[in-house]
Amino acid sequence: MPDNSPYDPEEGDWQTLVTFFSPTEAYLMQGTLQAAGIPTLVADDQMVQTHSLLASAIPVRVMVPERRMEAAQAVREAWHRGDFALTDDDTQYLDGP
Repeated sequence: MPDNSPYDPEEGDWQTLVTFFSPTEAYLMQGTLQAAGIPTLVADDQMVQTHSLLASAIPVRVMVPERRMEAAQAVREAWHRGDFALTDDDTQYLDGP
């Protein structure tokens, strides 16, 4: 699980980019955004894990600084298009022939 990025007041307040019902999906999005150089914060993930019966009522929020929202939206759109997906026939990391 990636760590939350530190708060930088010059970047603006944290804004919700996207919500998930699964903390795992939120962590994957967070890692993707951080790899793109965008600071991120995952909120309410502990609430969902603690109160699993209420998980459908408590979305996990992926938040980014206000001034990075446009770049984060571009990464989110690329995520949904499948730009970061691995193909089933990708064998470049296998040791065999």
